Amino acid sequence: MTENDIAKMVVNATYQIYTKLGPGLLESVYERILVHELKKLGLKVSVQQDVDIIWDEIVFEAAFRADMVVEDNDVIELKALEQTAKIHKRQTLTYVRLTGKRLGLLINLGAESWSEVVTRVVNGLPE
Repeated sequence: MTENDIAKMVVNATYQIYTKLGPGLLESVYERILVHELKKLGLKVSVQQDVDIIWDEIVFEAAFRADMVVEDNDVIELKALEQTAKIHKRQTLTYVRLTGKRLGLLINLGAESWSEVVTRVVNGLPE
């Protein structure tokens, strides 16, 4: 299964959640439901995955946590904000790069309209 195949499944599950619940819940609630939906689809989901960073040949353990990593391929950064800022997309790209992955999704279930919910972030993956 490719990064794009996984992303389609994540986006479809996110759409179901967004259309049924809408914005206004806490990020933690959306996270639990999205994990449940992805596992129902048979996907492996790591939640709040610690990520190490190597700097000057020193390993900094658990330097940050990725909200979700699906099938050891796609990084999911989940938000529940009225709107995301540019820094959130950059944060997601940094997480994707530092985990050595090629695709990330910034998902904001607090957005007012579906068109603002999912932002695709790539690192060396053809668009």
